[in-house]
Amino acid sequence: MSENAQSTMYDEVLEVLDKLRPFLQRDGGDVELVDVEDGIVKLKLIGACGSCPSSTITLKAGIERALLEEVEGIQEVIQVF
Repeated sequence: MSENAQSTMYDEVLEVLDKLRPFLQRDGGDVELVDVEDGIVKLKLIGACGSCPSSTITLKAGIERALLEEVEGIQEVIQVF
């Protein structure tokens, strides 16, 4: 993937995360974009989301689903610590 396409994908991921962020913040958490590489989005859940037992569900059912629907080329979302 070209550097320009990678940069565009990164920006698109940020846009989607900005839409989701108010829902996470309402519960005392947030999300930080660490990297986007070869269709893999690396996120760090912070605040209450980082220690919440439901964080995997939030990541996969919420954030990943939204990114897969809205950003072409995304293959997977993983949590990094």
